[in-house]
Amino acid sequence: MTTRVFNLLALISVLFSCTNEAPVQVNKFSDAAIQKISEFKDRRQSDSLYRFLIHPDPLYRKDAALAFASVQDSLAIHHLGKLLIQEKDTMVRSYVAFAIGQTPSRDSERILLAAIIKERNATVLSELMEAYGRATTHWQLINPAFFHDTVKAEGLAWSIYRAGLNGKTDSTANRVASDLLSQEYNFRTRLGAAHYFSRSAKDFQRQLPAVINSATKDPAPEVRMAATYSLRKIKTAESLESLKNILDSEKDPGIRVNAVRALQNFDFAETRSTLVKALRDKHRNVGIAASEVLKTLGTEENWVELANLTTTHEHWRIRSNLYEGALKASRAQTIADEITVLYNDSANPYEKAALLAALQHNLPSLDFIEQEFIKARNPVIRTAAASTLANYNYDAGFTPTHKDRFIALVKQAVSLGDPPAIATLVTPIADPKLKYNEVLKDVTFLKSALKEMSLPQDFEAIEPLEKALAYLEGTEPGSIENVYNHPIDWDHVKTIPRDQVVVIKTSRGHIKVRLFVEEAPGSVSNFLKLARNNYFDKKLFHRVVPNFVIQGGCKRGDGSGSENYSIRSEFSHRRYLTGSVGMASSGKDTEGTQWFITHSPTPHLDGRYTLFGEVIDGMEVVNLIELGDVINSIQVK
Repeated sequence: MTTRVFNLLALISVLFSCTNEAPVQVNKFSDAAIQKISEFKDRRQSDSLYRFLIHPDPLYRKDAALAFASVQDSLAIHHLGKLLIQEKDTMVRSYVAFAIGQTPSRDSERILLAAIIKERNATVLSELMEAYGRATTHWQLINPAFFHDTVKAEGLAWSIYRAGLNGKTDSTANRVASDLLSQEYNFRTRLGAAHYFSRSAKDFQRQLPAVINSATKDPAPEVRMAATYSLRKIKTAESLESLKNILDSEKDPGIRVNAVRALQNFDFAETRSTLVKALRDKHRNVGIAASEVLKTLGTEENWVELANLTTTHEHWRIRSNLYEGALKASRAQTIADEITVLYNDSANPYEKAALLAALQHNLPSLDFIEQEFIKARNPVIRTAAASTLANYNYDAGFTPTHKDRFIALVKQAVSLGDPPAIATLVTPIADPKLKYNEVLKDVTFLKSALKEMSLPQDFEAIEPLEKALAYLEGTEPGSIENVYNHPIDWDHVKTIPRDQVVVIKTSRGHIKVRLFVEEAPGSVSNFLKLARNNYFDKKLFHRVVPNFVIQGGCKRGDGSGSENYSIRSEFSHRRYLTGSVGMASSGKDTEGTQWFITHSPTPHLDGRYTLFGEVIDGMEVVNLIELGDVINSIQVK
């Protein structure tokens, strides 16, 4: 009996002690100071953040410094520079360097150069070098010691890459990047150097052997992928032969996609058979990429071949691209008629949109396109029709009579009240080369359309409309400010686990994603609320770019749909790798409901688009997603 009583008392004691323990912290925002720092960041309140830069706790100094990477206030550079000089904590110095690099200016470059000379910690030095690449006006960062340390060499590679994106490199950077392609360096170093050649480098004929070696022999497919695309810039027999060999031997479909795209820069007579063969690649994205290249290379001499190829390919994207190439090259009414028949027979709005785009090369189809624009109920079709109508303005046969007709059509579009379609149609009106200011004197209807639009929902539509009005009235377009309108729900954020997982259930299979609430609390909270409210259910992947991204979350399905709020951009140290999940936007602080998943590393998005998650299972599904595939639901684990 005594033993039982003792055991009971012991159990009660344990239970009682458990109830008095501190609550489990699911993420860092249970700390009131960290939440406050993030709130000041969200509100872009620099003055309130300054006091945390001098806080005794390095954790708060780190978060405050990182906040300025999103705020990007040039007036804060002095405060950040002072902290960079005085700070003892290496982690804080790294974050300060990143924040300064995110806010380029002459002061930024000067401060970072001084810090590079002084810094002794290799990790911080690497961050300083990359930040310098973002901020420099002319890259010149050469020190033999950088090549002999793994971490410093990595910083050097990414410094060159960041500077190259801004056009601030020269032949010296080409030589350094070429050396960093060597397999004696680590993966991250070689990746940075390969992407430099892919996106930025110019006139690197002398470095071509190293680039070809990287494209064909590097052990990492991501490095081969970037180096392969670089070969488009040096149009030699050696480059062309390398690309053909890659297409024959490379197992990775992403690399084959990049090889096909690189062929666009070479003479069609030398690439024709290779491209036609690529149309039938076992991986559908390679065929789509090949058809996109063939679409741009159509000529009077080869349009019949393109037209004949349309009958041998069942995939609608490949067939539509080939039809557009044939029509662009031939202007043959028979091709336009075939496109129209296909359009009428199709039930796929994205195929119909692609076929409407093809008809932009046939001005006699104007009546048909007008009719489709007016009667369209699907936004994907209406927006495509509007784009084709706008492009007719650049046709050689577009006469003053056509201009009058186009103005009448824009007035009709205003009466339909579709802001994205209106924005598409008014874009050519703002083009000085078309001289609409000579024929369009009464702009009342455009001002009426503008009054019906509101921020932030119609941000993308208001900008071209304002530009058109300014041109027609002979004034300068005003700046459009997307004001703060959607505070973060911190009560909700504090309930989100550090490694929250969601499962995106698609018509192709499931994609499991881990969310980064501590780096992007506003974006993660917004995404989870939408998911729990079934917002994404039955929406479509409206954008699929082979070997780049799949994108969803648009309520219209044409990429222009949003809700009447926007959230802030949240930039962190995270890098866009294969399977990164980011927020789509039309500029800083304009994010809303649309998001994307990357097929491959896309470092040009780093620090420019909010990265709020990563695929942890189901990348094979991501690679299978096609334009128009369905998001059945998103399950929050």
